[in-house]
Order: sequence, then C-alpha cells, then structure tokens
Amino acid sequence: MHPATPPTTGTPAVPVHRTPVPRRRLIRGLLAAVVALPLVLGAAGCGDDEASTDPNAPVKLSIFWWGGEARAKLTEEALALYTKKHPNVTFEKTWQANQGYFDKLATLTAGGNPPDIFQIDDNYLAEYAARSTTLDLTSYKDSGDLDVSKFPRSLWQYGVVDGKLAGLAAGENTQGLVYNKTLLTKNGLPEPTTGMTWEEHIAWAEQVAKKTRVPGTQDPSADYKAFWVWLRQQGKDLYRGKELGFTAEDVTKWFELWKGARDRGATPTPDVIHEGNSSDITKQLVVTGKSATSWVWVNQLPDLKKNTENELGVVAYPGDPSGQWARAAMYWSVFKSSKHRDVAVDVINFLANDPEAVALLGTDRGLPSNMDLRAKVSETTSDPAMKQSIQVETELAQKFGQAPQVPIKGHSKVKSELIKAAENVQYGRATPADAAAQYVAACKSAIA
Repeated sequence: MHPATPPTTGTPAVPVHRTPVPRRRLIRGLLAAVVALPLVLGAAGCGDDEASTDPNAPVKLSIFWWGGEARAKLTEEALALYTKKHPNVTFEKTWQANQGYFDKLATLTAGGNPPDIFQIDDNYLAEYAARSTTLDLTSYKDSGDLDVSKFPRSLWQYGVVDGKLAGLAAGENTQGLVYNKTLLTKNGLPEPTTGMTWEEHIAWAEQVAKKTRVPGTQDPSADYKAFWVWLRQQGKDLYRGKELGFTAEDVTKWFELWKGARDRGATPTPDVIHEGNSSDITKQLVVTGKSATSWVWVNQLPDLKKNTENELGVVAYPGDPSGQWARAAMYWSVFKSSKHRDVAVDVINFLANDPEAVALLGTDRGLPSNMDLRAKVSETTSDPAMKQSIQVETELAQKFGQAPQVPIKGHSKVKSELIKAAENVQYGRATPADAAAQYVAACKSAIA
C-alpha cells in the first residue's frame, strides 16, 4: 500500500490529514525531549519511534486479522482510506482463515514479533490481557482519543479485563434464533417470538415437526451461547470471577431439557445435530433444510440468507431477553509494546468511528459499534438481510441485560468440552447427570 500522492493543480482537492498526535501526548513528548536532550545527542538512532513529535514522520503498522476473502477486501479498503487521509501511515497486512489464527498469533507474540494491531475475540481476550500483551486503552478512552461515546455502555465495557480496557469492540452482536419463515408460512404455522419460554419454544418446534416433517429446532445443548443465556436467565452465569458460575446440577437440567425435546421429536437425530454443531454457515440446519431453526449470531443473518432461497426471520433466544447482552463480536487490540501505539490506537478509533470506514465495513464484524453510524448503515444498505439484522438487534438492545465479564482463560476448552458432553448424551453414551459431572470436572481443569 503506497501513500496517496498529494493532489496536483487541476485535480479535485482531497482532504489530507496527518497522523494526529493528541495534544497531551505532544506536550508530554516535548517535555521528555527537553529532559532527555543530552542522552539523545549521545545516542542517536536508539530512540523509540513513539517519542517522535513530527506528525509527518513515516509510520508503518503491522495488522493481523482472521476471516475470508470478503472480509480481507473490506478491511484493506478501509485501511487504504486511512492511508489516503494520513499519507505518512502505511500498513503491513496479514490475514488468514479462523483455523490456526490463534496458533499463529501466539507464535508471533512469543517470538517477539507481534503485530501492532490484531483482531481477537472473547475466547482469548482475557488470556492475552493477563500476559500483558494488550495495551490498556483506558487512558485513550478517558482523553477522547479513543471515542466510545456513541457505543452502548455495556459494549465497550465487555472489553475490560481486570480493570483495564484490553480491546475495542469492532462490532456488536448478540444471540439470534434464525427460522425458516417460508416453511412456516407455507404450512400456516406461527412464527416464534421473542419472550417465549424454553418450554414454549420446544412445544412450538414439536408442532412444526408434526406438520412439516422438518424438525422444528436444532438441538442447542452443545451450544455454549444458548447455555450461557439460559444460565443468566436462572440467575447464574458462565463465570464468576476466576471460577465457573454454574454447577453440575445446572448442566444436568440443561441436558435433560433437550433430551425431552429429542424424545418428543422436536429436534433432528444425533447425526444431524452433530452436523449443525459446525460453525460453518453453509452447514447450519436452517439453510440445509434439516431444521426450521438454527442458533447463531444475529450478524450472521446476511450470510445465512446467501445460502438459501427461503425467507428467514430472526428473534431472540427463548426466555427473558435480558439474559442477552451487547456482545463484542470481536475486538481490535493494540500490542502493549508497539513503537507506534498512539497511531495504532488512532487507526482502531478510525475503523470504529469514521463514517466512510464504517460504511465500507458494514456488518462484517458485527453491527457497527457506533450507534449513530449503525443507523446510517441501516438507512443506506441495499442488503435487506443486513437491514433486518440491524433492525432486530436495535430492538433487542432495549431489552438487553448488563454484559457479563469477559470469559476467563480456558474458555475455548469450556466450549469444546460442552460439545463433547452434550453429544455423549445425544448418542446415549452417558446420562445427563453423568455427562454433566464429567463436563464440570473438565471445565475446572481447563480454567485451573
């Protein structure tokens, strides 16, 4: 990526903004320069790039994210826009598929070659913050250099780990029950609604299965998102401090709830349920026609729609919707020891708050965190599924509860062990109680 060439005579003027150096940091840097002048004269070439007060000094930032080609294209366009507005800043861009991403990130950070800016999610944010890998963004937030004034409060707070703001929400998301509206309309069946109880949802799914011969709901007993919401509706949580927020008895009740649903024919068979446990959008049962609903994230609706000719609807998960919250779909974090940390923070602020950048990125990383810009994206998008997902989450936001703490170290194992335990029950290899006991033991080992 090359810096933009300044406009010549006769060319329409393009606003050019040099990389901002916040006033308080500029003053601090000037004072530091005066105090350290003798050292600077005696050690030319050994200074930290961040100490430079020249707003025109060339800066090259490394940035690393996961995602497909579509996300890469959008991200590269947004970064090119930043360079256009800040010609002295260029980017060394690296991206890859989700699989293996965190192995690569761990290798880079352990090897002393971490990216200045990196994408992360709530599976690993607490872990990287605990290693002092992430820059504490609190002072930038407090000064306004990192603007979260248009974010839902619970959204930016979901990036706080042990009192430090470890990541900026790249987008907002929440759990969504996506259903096949075409199937229901064709058969004269009611649509699911936000606020229906879990028992009402299962009864509805049983009715759908009897009328259409398509199981009414994917069995979410292996889905940590559904389990987490259900726990919060019981006054529990996934975590309490550094410990689990649930017991084996809670897990047993959860597994028994869905065993009853399977016994009533409301869900698919275990082999099909296993297919639906995949994170691959193309394998979700609501688009493969093997279930009338899938348990996903609201922002996945546009991608789901691309894989089916059917009209899709989306509502909150069953139960009290206050069990859901404004979740950071993923975060942008800055490496704590980056030589260009001030500029790196300005970049992630730009990606979240610049109208052009936000319009480019759309809902690829979740609904825009900036509520004002989210409304503008909804008004201008030509994608009806994107408009629908924004509308649904905006409505749900009025009912959200307070965000839980960011998951602790070992969270990825807690998720994978739930799939293993739930499938043991689904296939009849263990009773709900036995599988629950084994699951809790595995979770305690994972977070120890």
